[in-house]
Amino acid sequence: MAAALAPDTGSASDAALVSDTAPVPDARSAAVAPGPLLGIPRQRAGRATGARAAETGIRSAEAGTHAVEAGPDAPDAAVRPGPSRPWQPLRLLPTPVGTPFTFGFAVVLAVTSLFAEYADPGLVSRLLHGSSTDVVHLTQAPLPVLIASALWIAGGMTSGYAVAFLFVLTALERRIGARGAATVFFGGHVLATLATELPVAFSVAAGGLPESSLHRLDYGISFGVMTCIGALAGLLPAWPGRLLLAVVGYLALTDLLAYADPLSDWGHLLSLALGVASWPLLRRWRTRRAAPAPLLGDLGHPALRGARMY
Repeated sequence: MAAALAPDTGSASDAALVSDTAPVPDARSAAVAPGPLLGIPRQRAGRATGARAAETGIRSAEAGTHAVEAGPDAPDAAVRPGPSRPWQPLRLLPTPVGTPFTFGFAVVLAVTSLFAEYADPGLVSRLLHGSSTDVVHLTQAPLPVLIASALWIAGGMTSGYAVAFLFVLTALERRIGARGAATVFFGGHVLATLATELPVAFSVAAGGLPESSLHRLDYGISFGVMTCIGALAGLLPAWPGRLLLAVVGYLALTDLLAYADPLSDWGHLLSLALGVASWPLLRRWRTRRAAPAPLLGDLGHPALRGARMY
């Protein structure tokens, strides 16, 4: 009986030895998710998810420790500026995907210019007179003749307006899109044409000009290009835009003072002024185009603004 009641000192010492030599679980082993429970199916995915979450938490804690050790003066990788976008000269020229309106229109102008250069001169002369936006044609078929007159380049592909068309309309379309560039070009072409031809009609009716002025040959893309130059100057940064506007305005004014073709020269200045007048509209257009599309269910509708959704 006494032996039974005596404490087992050997077992106690062994237990103490085991407890002293047993490894202490660290934070990594303690953070691992427990094993699956009996009687509950489909726990393997959950266990793996828990293990991955625990490992993510450990990595986040280690990253925070390293950030604290680095101190407040260490550079933050989140706010470190990325590499600047390299300058791409090919973006100055039209492409089928980036600037479809300018590219397609340039192809049409190239075809008509080659036709005017190598086709029969008599046929070319008849086509140009049929596309002229003179007073007679504007009174008979205004819409077809306004479109046809913009399909030819006065002076061919080597003229200054042909070169300006490529660079100016490409830059404009990259900023306001194909629909905006087409609206500016054809809007300036139509308004400047009407503004220069209607006074001719009134002067002929009043007896100030001969009747031959009603058949004046007038075609080309110059009015549309000048309007696009004036519009582009308002979308560029301050100094490049003002410099472009000053240079082109000076050239147009010197042509007008030379008095070689005063009607067309007045139309060029008017077209440039129309482009400048479109600055507020084009800037709002560009801002609206660059804004991100609203997500489904947001409070973008005016009727939902100010409403509390909870």
